[in-house]
Amino acid sequence: MEIFELKQNPKICGYFKDKVSLFRYFYIKECEEVFYKKLLERGWRRFGNYFFVPECGECNLCVSIRWDCEKFNFSTTQKRILKQSSFVTLSIQKPTLSKSHLELYDKYHKIMQDKKGWEYQKISPEIYYDTFVQGFMEFGYEFLYHIEGNLVGVALVDILQDCLSAVYCFYDHDFAKYSLGTFSILKQIEFAKTKGIKYIYPGYWIENHPSMGYKEKFKPFEVLINRPTLEEEPIWVKEQDALYKSNFTSF
Repeated sequence: MEIFELKQNPKICGYFKDKVSLFRYFYIKECEEVFYKKLLERGWRRFGNYFFVPECGECNLCVSIRWDCEKFNFSTTQKRILKQSSFVTLSIQKPTLSKSHLELYDKYHKIMQDKKGWEYQKISPEIYYDTFVQGFMEFGYEFLYHIEGNLVGVALVDILQDCLSAVYCFYDHDFAKYSLGTFSILKQIEFAKTKGIKYIYPGYWIENHPSMGYKEKFKPFEVLINRPTLEEEPIWVKEQDALYKSNFTSF
């Protein structure tokens, strides 16, 4: 396993235009699962061979959370979503790149540009491969959702021995009535429960944010209330006990 630390210049935050973001990056070739889990527990995320964590000074609005699948109970609404979308076929395989992937990714992000103001840039095969296919090792998979043979959703998921990381998801808004985004999350939780996996790491949660606030709907979840180095222990607490806005420590 080779680790290279990369430096990034501060840039305008993708979630708050009046703030500046700064991330710490590792480029890791052939990342070992035990080290990856150590990163996940400390708030790191993965795209391809790149692992990153925010270091945005005094701003702590991006909060690392993890869903407790062991204690998760499907609500009446969530059961209804699973039932109404039961005809959607799910296949799980190693990450791939196809024309259908690229077309669906572009379609999704064009709509999100109009719907939520996301910055749209057409994806190239090279960028998609570097971001979502490369570096999957033993743990990287994709959940593919099809309706009548047509690809309508892709969820990139890292499956470790005792946890999952929800890397990224995109889907076809033409089928919005089936709540494919929520459906995908519920299928991942269902998968985790079946395999006896306790936690799913869905990345960063921003309370009441139009793009990142939805993660609080899946309870119970735990909050990382410190910003530990790799040598320090992470402190996770139940969401109702987390005074996360005031309890962060510095790297």
